[in-house]
Parts: sequence; structure tokens; C-alpha cells
Amino acid sequence: QVQLAESGGGLVQAGGSLRLSCVATGRIFNINVMNWYRQAPGKQRELVAAITSGGSINYANSVKGRFTISRDNAKNAVYLKMNSLKPEDTAVYYCDAPVQVAPQNLQNFWGQGTQVTVSS
Repeated sequence: QVQLAESGGGLVQAGGSLRLSCVATGRIFNINVMNWYRQAPGKQRELVAAITSGGSINYANSVKGRFTISRDNAKNAVYLKMNSLKPEDTAVYYCDAPVQVAPQNLQNFWGQGTQVTVSS
């Protein structure tokens, strides 16, 4: 089984910064894409940023220029540095990854989520 563990959430004032971390552990053959999603109260979960093992990156328009995604392939870890935070960034942030648990077996896993609250 594979587990994704997030950390780094918290309460911050508008304009502040936070860094989220997510580490995947367990039976891992390969992880290509690692994603950060977020879900605010009453809203659908949305993709915030994604990064491939080769370093290709995509961001939601709402976070471009403020958030930076990175990863450490050797540690099966992904990070999200969030700068210039706004109250509308308040949400539970989730790490997600489709994981090859065997050469022909791809399964999707989610972390438990970490709360980010930005006060105005």
C-alpha cells in the first residue's frame, strides 16, 4: 500500500508565505506526476499545480507567479511554496499522485489534506 503524507499547513496573514510538503511511502515502482489540489468550503476540489518526474510544471491561473511547485524524485516528495497568500487561498490542500505500484499496475492515491487559512 502507498501513503501520501502532507505537512506544512497553518494560519497565516494575507501576504504571508507557507511551504507544504508531501512524501509518498510504501510500495512504489514509479511516480510520474505529483499534484497539489485544494478544496475550499462549499467549492469543488481544484487542481493547483502539477509536476512530472521530468520537471514539467502546470499551475492554475489563480496561483501563477505566487506558488512554486517542486519535487525530489529520490524521496518521492513534492513541495508547494506559497507566497503572497490571499484569503481566497484558504482551503484544505491535498497531495495526489497516480503511482505505479508494479510495472503494469497504476493506482491513484490521495493524502489526508492539510488546512491552509489566510486571514485578511
